[in-house]
Amino acid sequence: MNDTQGEHVIYVCSDSVGETAEAVVKATIKQFAAQKVKVKRFAHISREEEIVQLVEEAAKAGSFIAFTLVQPELREMMKRESIRMGIRTVDVMGPMMQAFVDTFQGLPLAKPGLLHQMDDDYFNRVEAVEFAVKYDDGKDPKGLIQADIVLIGVSRTSKTPLSIFLAHKGLKVANLPLIPEVRVPRELYLIEKAKVYGLTMQAERIHKIRKERLKAMGLDDQAKYASLDRIQEELAYAHSIFQEVGCKVIDVSERAIEETAGMILEAEQNLVGRK
Repeated sequence: MNDTQGEHVIYVCSDSVGETAEAVVKATIKQFAAQKVKVKRFAHISREEEIVQLVEEAAKAGSFIAFTLVQPELREMMKRESIRMGIRTVDVMGPMMQAFVDTFQGLPLAKPGLLHQMDDDYFNRVEAVEFAVKYDDGKDPKGLIQADIVLIGVSRTSKTPLSIFLAHKGLKVANLPLIPEVRVPRELYLIEKAKVYGLTMQAERIHKIRKERLKAMGLDDQAKYASLDRIQEELAYAHSIFQEVGCKVIDVSERAIEETAGMILEAEQNLVGRK
């Protein structure tokens, strides 16, 4: 594939919402830099006729289909139609389901949408998101006591988006900005250090982010907030607090939110395993 060929389309279909297949496709697309690729998702497929129409459209577009179909008759229809039209399909869940059957002798429920049903996990995630919003940016120190995880660091180290991401995993997260002129609430020193994570970043990277932030707000990007000297002062202060608290420190300079979250989740799992 190359840019001179124009935009490519990858078809995603599911008898549920299709988020799983789309996530896999988008993760794959990222491995092909500078490619013009569009994802077209078809959700809640329930009839075989819909499969026929979808496969024909994908064939005309010279594309392929990634699917998560748990209903056997729809999966079989997808297989038959893809052979008939001569196009490639990728069964995202099938191999994993078969491995489960072969290894544990279990039988799948073949019920679409189980991942998104409104069970206890769903309501826990909703509650966690509400918690993250309520205790964002140090709004109320009481949240530090109640939180599963506490994120601390200077401004623009991704504390808020990371809090929301982890909340979608069901964790109650509070975050606290560290500012030299503002006293750290005593609650930070009363909680278990294992649940506190200090976020840091290279000064030059924060400098760039803050300047862009000020420009986007229509403000002077030469303000003290964005000066390199001020950022270095804040980082030095933050690291002194990290040391006082005794928390784990993560440098997020070159890390995506998902990667940082993965490190925290792994640390939490290891902590639970040791208890």
